[in-house]
Amino acid sequence: MGLLDILFGRTKPVAPDLDQLFGLPSAAVTLEAAAGFRPTGSGAVCFATVEGAAFAQTHREVQALLDADAEREGRPVRLTRDDYGYSWLVSARKSDQLPELVNDLHAVNSAMEVNGFGPQLLCSLAGFEDDEGRRLALVYLYKRGTFYPFAPLAGPAERRDNPLELRVKAVLADDLRIEQDLGRWFPLWGAPGL
Repeated sequence: MGLLDILFGRTKPVAPDLDQLFGLPSAAVTLEAAAGFRPTGSGAVCFATVEGAAFAQTHREVQALLDADAEREGRPVRLTRDDYGYSWLVSARKSDQLPELVNDLHAVNSAMEVNGFGPQLLCSLAGFEDDEGRRLALVYLYKRGTFYPFAPLAGPAERRDNPLELRVKAVLADDLRIEQDLGRWFPLWGAPGL
């Protein structure tokens, strides 16, 4: 960072730290104890849609890597697109396999990064649910290296449970690097894996 950057208030962007994802299993223990939310076994990686042979090859590599897991049941990763034009690589595990799900998310992010698709990576999420059927995602912002909770309310309207999100933020402050700028807590309506 140069003198002009300091004078004009510019900051150096935070480098992505995919190893932050490995904090999710311990955060899940805290989340269950404090708020009653347990992992669903579902998670996803979101990125700007990419076309072409290079991405198809990367997807095949990720698929082959995750298919090599002998304990996995069914297809490890499916590629979907949402209503907003973003692509999602979705992984499904058993609800008690959060560490394995985190490994999947890390592998997908790493493969995309290594193959030159890092700038297209947006976020990763892991799904949680409580006994009342409320859904919650812990979302990792790739370009910020931080997490935030997203809690959509049930029903046809796109509404979120802001008090729950703020409670989860407070509960997980010691477990995860939480995004402090609430303006970056983007809603992920209809996100696969949630």
